Amino acid sequence: MDVDFPLVLVILTTVTGVAWIYERLVARRQRDADARRPWYLELTAPFFPVFFVVLVLRSFVVEPFQIPSGSMIPTLEVGDFILVNKFAYGLRLPVVGTKVVPVGLPKRGDVMVFFPPTDKRYFIKRVIGLPGDDIRIIDNALYVNGDMMPQVHVSTGYLEIEPGFSVMSEEIGDAQHLIRRRGQAGPLGRNFHGVVPEGQYFMMGDNRDNSYDSRAWGAVPERNIVGKAEVIWMHWDNFFSLPTFDRIGRID
Repeated sequence: MDVDFPLVLVILTTVTGVAWIYERLVARRQRDADARRPWYLELTAPFFPVFFVVLVLRSFVVEPFQIPSGSMIPTLEVGDFILVNKFAYGLRLPVVGTKVVPVGLPKRGDVMVFFPPTDKRYFIKRVIGLPGDDIRIIDNALYVNGDMMPQVHVSTGYLEIEPGFSVMSEEIGDAQHLIRRRGQAGPLGRNFHGVVPEGQYFMMGDNRDNSYDSRAWGAVPERNIVGKAEVIWMHWDNFFSLPTFDRIGRID
């Protein structure tokens, strides 16, 4: 079962905050200066400053995530730890996601964390289409508003568990990034066409033939945006291996 960590953090901050205020305004006056505070205040009030700082940083500044799947290969690998800028697209209230301070809007080519329209889990994909864009995919070639996005071959290789694939450099607007695609497009890359609704964004993974994205579940409403993925700060495959830092850098 997935835990709604933002909600848990808000509840913990609220409970400890009430205890912290009560301890200072009421309980402290009702007991002698040398008396020990009740056990329930000992277990709650001291933790309020910690929970409050974590809540503010996580909700409005930056939030860490670990990449759980290969849908963004070669840009992001399974086990990458990334930092997500929470104010790049506007400050939002925790849990409800309501934007309270508009700052900026997603651009084509941004790597973004969000909630899909039919799922409560965090997803990370690349912004391909903005509101009103006409998106078409034919044999893994991407067309935005009728213009084909240039793809230049970089390398070809094989994986033990997969047939051959190619790494391509793709341009979307002013952004340039790497994608991975098979020689023969999969079902979602053969023939797709759609127009992005107003207030929504079309998302795709860089691992084009192994990505569950807007081609399957539609565009992402603006209210579902979490933030912009900015940097990789660590890579850690599992608990039986040591973390590495050779992938540190900005996310293109």
